[in-house]
Amino acid sequence: MRALILLAALAGPALAAPPLPPAQANDAAALPDGGWLTIDRHALTLQDADGQTAATLPLRARQLDTRTDRATTLAVVVDANQERVQPLLVRDGRLAPWPAVPAPGFGIETACLYRDAQRLDHLFMVGKDGQAEQWLLGAQGHRIVRRLALPPHVKHCRVDDASATLFVAEEGFGLWAYGADAEGPPQRQALGLVGPQGALKAGPGALVTLPGGVAVVDGDDVLAWRRVGQGWQVQPRRPLEAGTKALAVRGATLLARGKAGWRSVALDWAAPPAAPAPLAVVTPRAQTEPVARAGDAADDPAIWRHATDPGAARILGTNKKQGLLVYDLQGRQTQLLESGRLNNVDVRQNVAFGAERFDLAIATQRDENSIVVFTIDAAGQVAEAARLPTPLAEIYGACLYQPAGGGLQAFVNDKDGRYLHYRIERGERDGGRFGATLLRSFRTATQPEGCVADDASGTLFVGEEKRGLWVTPADAARAAPLRMVLPVGGVLTADVEGMGLYRGKERSYLVVSSQGNNSYVVLDAQPPYRVHGAFRIGIAAAAGIDGASETDGLDVTSADLGGPYTQGLLVVQDGYKRLPDGPQNFKYVAWADVVAALRLP
Repeated sequence: MRALILLAALAGPALAAPPLPPAQANDAAALPDGGWLTIDRHALTLQDADGQTAATLPLRARQLDTRTDRATTLAVVVDANQERVQPLLVRDGRLAPWPAVPAPGFGIETACLYRDAQRLDHLFMVGKDGQAEQWLLGAQGHRIVRRLALPPHVKHCRVDDASATLFVAEEGFGLWAYGADAEGPPQRQALGLVGPQGALKAGPGALVTLPGGVAVVDGDDVLAWRRVGQGWQVQPRRPLEAGTKALAVRGATLLARGKAGWRSVALDWAAPPAAPAPLAVVTPRAQTEPVARAGDAADDPAIWRHATDPGAARILGTNKKQGLLVYDLQGRQTQLLESGRLNNVDVRQNVAFGAERFDLAIATQRDENSIVVFTIDAAGQVAEAARLPTPLAEIYGACLYQPAGGGLQAFVNDKDGRYLHYRIERGERDGGRFGATLLRSFRTATQPEGCVADDASGTLFVGEEKRGLWVTPADAARAAPLRMVLPVGGVLTADVEGMGLYRGKERSYLVVSSQGNNSYVVLDAQPPYRVHGAFRIGIAAAAGIDGASETDGLDVTSADLGGPYTQGLLVVQDGYKRLPDGPQNFKYVAWADVVAALRLP
């Protein structure tokens, strides 16, 4: 049974009512030492636990919000004269302003803070017409993360950090919940609307977050919502003093400011269950230049290793609106091959066809439902070599298999679940052209995409987007039914997307994109396929690189590529480019960072 928190004045001889903010304060934030940070018409004021003024900052301010970390509090207010947000630190009885956030180009109606799972501080600024921006704050400077569209006439906002939920109060219309995490698609839920079918009577006013929910002023009442699963449950109304314009929380006490000043308000509140431990976070070491098309364009990467110079490795990445891109290890684009709507790409090196040897890549071409073959020369230059037709109606994913006996084989799939297994050939009698011979076919019940073959063990790993991860022999002579080794649910969240194989000297790992929760699952690449955990890719703030989300394709190598990649490199497609907004790209992660985050053996 969950405990009940009583957000109220606690009466009785043993418990004294908490100190209230000054009556003249238009807004207030409780500080951990018992003091208050308040704003009125003329200044921002720091008051100690004894009610004495410790510091003031002359400022015509509004929209106060804070986050506290041990003995330091970060605060933001809107400077009403300058029409910009002023951050500052509250520490040791002093107010220390940070550089102001650049004016966003629209009048700021409200602003609020968000502290993410990495303990990075973000700021939301919202305009009267619904324009909004999210910024990453820092003592040495601030960076825009993204622009977003919110409802018009938003007068108040607050963020629940634990659930990464941005609450906005649209004047006269309703209370909305949005996703505060910039890595991902927009999310919106209506908690309460004004009107006969809604819970609100007068429309939402001031907001305050509660553990697992939010409270809002609605006319002369306070109304609260508690999160229940993926939805919200409205709580009974509690009366307020007429003219209440602000809410605050100190400890287990809800405070409201009416015409007569501040007072406590009784509100029974069910504490949420303990949240699961957050996933480990690794940060990218580099990112590629964005692709040259907007929207859902970048899809799948593959890694090519230079024979003698680790730092000269190349990353091949598909742009499914344009062709094949080639990048160096610094993320700079070195080539663009306009090969059409390519989806998945894979690479194998030193492939033997009789006396000839090639480094080859293949990609699926969705306009022609064909396999495109590319050669890669010793310097990493890529060239299109052949297009091999298939009978598939909607060709989609692909991966390569290099048998120990030589040659090259390819698996390609269709959105209807069909897999075709081809042997790639190079004929001597037809001018040395590449061709393909079908070896077998099989299928998954629903849509697949990602797959990867372990050349050493002869195992093929197949991802079925809504169901999970399967294995089967990669060798057509040992064909066997697919066997499920990791179903969706628990650590793996649909869609199951890209996957790559890290071939270590002592053990190998499979990395799978768990697209539904923006994470990456790592498991052994040999039976019993033990799962070692999952991680997310977060913001590398100092480098100005955003995290990764909604990853379609990925690739990983154990090769020593020098620099931070001596233990290998993981490359992932990023579904939402932020910091700032832009076309999609690929992120580079040092495998050593994954090892440290998951404590891999």
